Amino acid sequence: MVGVYNLHPFGSQQVVPCQREPQQFCCGGCDALFVASGCKVETFSVPGAELCRQRGSFSTLGRVLRMAYSEVGDYLVAIEEKNRSIFLHAYVNWRSKRTENSRVCIRMVGHNVEASFCESSRDQMSIIEMPMPEAPLCISCCPVKGDLLVGCVNKLVLFTLKYLIINEELSVLDFERSLIIHIDNITPVEISLCVGYVAVMSDLEVLILKLESDPINEERVNHHPQETSNQSRQTEDVSNERSQLESEDFVICLKPMELLGEKCEQQSGISVKLESTGLSDEKLKYLRVQYLLYRRFAPDISFYVLSDNIKLHSLQLLPIHQTGFHPDGKDLSQEKELLSLFCFFSLPHVGYLYMVVKSVELMSVYRYPEKSQQAVLTPQFLHVITSQSLQCFTVRCSAAVAHEEDLYVDTTLKACPPVSMDVCALRIQLFIGLKAICHFKNHIILLTKADSEATAERRESPKRFISRKDASVRSRTSHPAESGWNLYIVNTTAPVQLYKEMVDYSNSYKTVKTQSCIHLLSEAHLLVRAALMDGSQLDPAEKAELLEAFKESCVHLGDCYSRLDTEQSHLALPYYKMSGLSLAEVLARVDLTRENESQKYEKGLIFYINHSLYENLDEELSEELTAKVAQIFHVAEPKQLPHVLSSPSLKNIDPLTALRYLRKLDTCGLSPVLVTLTKAAMALKMGDLDMYRNEMKSHSEMKLVNGFILEPQLLIQRWKGQIVPTEFAIHLKETQPELLVASVLGLQKNGKTGIEEADFFFKVLCGKNEDTIPQLLVDFWEAQLVACLPNVVLQELFFKLTSQYIWRLSKKQCPDTIPLRTAEDLINACSHYGLIYPWVHVLITSNSLADENYTEDLLKLQSLICSPSFDVPSIIPFLEPLSEDTVAGLSAHVLCRTRLQEYEQCIDILLKRCPEVVIAYANQELKEEHWILWWKKLLPELCQKVKCGGEKHQLYLSLLKEALSVIAVGLDLRNFLNVLPEDGAAAFFLPYLLFCSQKKSLT
Repeated sequence: MVGVYNLHPFGSQQVVPCQREPQQFCCGGCDALFVASGCKVETFSVPGAELCRQRGSFSTLGRVLRMAYSEVGDYLVAIEEKNRSIFLHAYVNWRSKRTENSRVCIRMVGHNVEASFCESSRDQMSIIEMPMPEAPLCISCCPVKGDLLVGCVNKLVLFTLKYLIINEELSVLDFERSLIIHIDNITPVEISLCVGYVAVMSDLEVLILKLESDPINEERVNHHPQETSNQSRQTEDVSNERSQLESEDFVICLKPMELLGEKCEQQSGISVKLESTGLSDEKLKYLRVQYLLYRRFAPDISFYVLSDNIKLHSLQLLPIHQTGFHPDGKDLSQEKELLSLFCFFSLPHVGYLYMVVKSVELMSVYRYPEKSQQAVLTPQFLHVITSQSLQCFTVRCSAAVAHEEDLYVDTTLKACPPVSMDVCALRIQLFIGLKAICHFKNHIILLTKADSEATAERRESPKRFISRKDASVRSRTSHPAESGWNLYIVNTTAPVQLYKEMVDYSNSYKTVKTQSCIHLLSEAHLLVRAALMDGSQLDPAEKAELLEAFKESCVHLGDCYSRLDTEQSHLALPYYKMSGLSLAEVLARVDLTRENESQKYEKGLIFYINHSLYENLDEELSEELTAKVAQIFHVAEPKQLPHVLSSPSLKNIDPLTALRYLRKLDTCGLSPVLVTLTKAAMALKMGDLDMYRNEMKSHSEMKLVNGFILEPQLLIQRWKGQIVPTEFAIHLKETQPELLVASVLGLQKNGKTGIEEADFFFKVLCGKNEDTIPQLLVDFWEAQLVACLPNVVLQELFFKLTSQYIWRLSKKQCPDTIPLRTAEDLINACSHYGLIYPWVHVLITSNSLADENYTEDLLKLQSLICSPSFDVPSIIPFLEPLSEDTVAGLSAHVLCRTRLQEYEQCIDILLKRCPEVVIAYANQELKEEHWILWWKKLLPELCQKVKCGGEKHQLYLSLLKEALSVIAVGLDLRNFLNVLPEDGAAAFFLPYLLFCSQKKSLT
């Protein structure tokens, strides 16, 4: 379906002052126009909007039948006829041919240019003759590399453009016949070449191939591949069908067909073989053919002879390179990477546009209101001529490129009108007797003839559909000069000017046809995108103007999707983002003439505002705009109102207005506790503590935690990349710290905040710098350990807590607030806080060491070290600040060594620092395989201490007796005697010896 708009894409026009009737013409470079008549070519300069003037002229070696220009290499190539023979010539350095008497150099492809070239040849035109195995039918120049492709019967010949270096200051353009592509069962009428892609068109068939090098799989590549039996049979079948067409008695019409990829090779019946004739590059030696598309059309069987009513025409490959456009202003104009390639061909009444690169896909179908004669495709438009009109259709190239180039298109960040959007005709401009068209830059060249008779056919084939035996190119029938012809240059309207006209035109559809308004604005948007794609052709002023138009088009589309009822209303968000407008600027465009609940707001606007508020735009709205946002959601999306009012962008909201809307909310389907918390936040903002307390008392603490999980911004907000505690959180810190810690823990558990964010939040909340840890954060860490959150690394949490406990004990630093949980609470609630060993309690309560800094931190540290989950080696380096002269340091060091089973060292330390604990320690730790340490380590040490005497002689003596009691019970008499010291007094050990002997007699 093609929509029709009456716009003005065509601007001024001027007449080309040709001396003779044009028979062929083509455009070249940025400002050159070639017009051929017979054996003469006139060149004209087309400098923008200025008048066209003749640049020069030169004679050709024969009558020009076809010609093409290559901007790369700046050469003109022509198929010429002389003495009923067909030749192919390339005209190089044609700009130096100012007069008819200027010198001309004629040479053959492959001729040794260096030997014959002299300085005087520098400024003369060269004619390069290219020998062909057969008469050339059609030609095409690669717009990227400048290579030349020539079509003959059943073959294509590729000439590679190259430069021969004569000396340091001069190089000469030349060609090399590098490749012959043999194509059976199709005779090319038109061809097109672009960076390895080849399109071939006959009267009713189109074939698109890709030549690609494959040096890795050399063995798999065959320049003359052997057909498989299946493929050979299919080809034979198709060939038999085609051979029947040679019969003069009847006609067989093949059915229409469209094949993609490998199916082209298998089912089309067209065989392609490569013959390398001059490839020197190693990579090119392994060329292989990839089939992309084959399409065949069925003729109208009412025509026995194939007429122009059903012939294909206007084959064209259009490349799109790395664009010079970036919405963020980045200049990409120096890049030449091929992003996408488009192929266009047309029947008289319908045209087809395919996207070729990456995937082959039919993008658009163009249906013309009358029979077309020729068409040219540009990145912006498709221009089609009929016998009486010039038509301009929109294309989707810029949309396809945008979707290929930018990964963020079709997300909440960026958008682009879809490729599948219906095409439309912008203008149908009447002309009399249109015959041919070509295009370059912003110019359309038209040839008109006022007579009603058709000129000689583009390709004569009286019975081409019946027989292809005569494959030579038939020359055009010569006509006497007629006065009714003209060659026009139509200047297309500047993109910004046409864009503005489209925008003005769209206003008439705003209240009548929603889709028509969006469609026309989308066309305007794509027009600007297409103009921006080739940044190298734009001066800074033009580019700035186009970028401004691009942003403006995004604004218009954003307005459409936000205000009109459409299925794609969510697109308001990416278009507004691309426009660069702030949330305040978008809200200022919303009309609030009536502030009542009957006013309707479309979901596109709601979607945009909602996402913008949640994405933390660091934009603080004024009191007027916050009231507008509150009203919009109160009317259109009341269930989102608590979330919206919690946004940092709405910190200037009038609390009375917010409370008025909140009290009107229907809590059906909405969390009552979330509404309660939002009311409490507004009460705090007003300073009404009574209202605040009444709201908070209406729900249990667990429900309040769930309410904060539903809306984290009631506690934690982000502003300019920083975490900011709310007034609500500050108040909870002073009045209900347990609720605050539980709520943040719930946020972390539900993925609403990260570990580092939560830590930073408590530091900011308590006014501490990064190096100082507030007690509330320690309470939060302890709560994390108790909750056993799956996303928390256990050892990292152990490290945080033990480091803080050790730091406080070493600095004798008391917590800045009262801890929420005691060590006993933690031990009872969490398995990660282990039971403290009994001998540790003996150590703490002993009078041998005084430690005034004893706190809950010591018990929590000891409990963590006693935990089976605790990784002891990781914490030992951090115990250094704790001296063993203190109870805290001694207990921590001994506990760690005990966990590492360093019992002998622990006995030495305890005997030296706190001997009262030795027996209790040994009773607990020296068991099973460590039982032997009682008499091998502990007993000798105690005996030695007793012998030395001193202040603690009685203590050591008492400990020795306790040790002997334990050993005497555990050993028999003989073993007991063996462990006694040799120099010991027998009287001292007699009671224990007696006990051992009595135990023996009893057993």
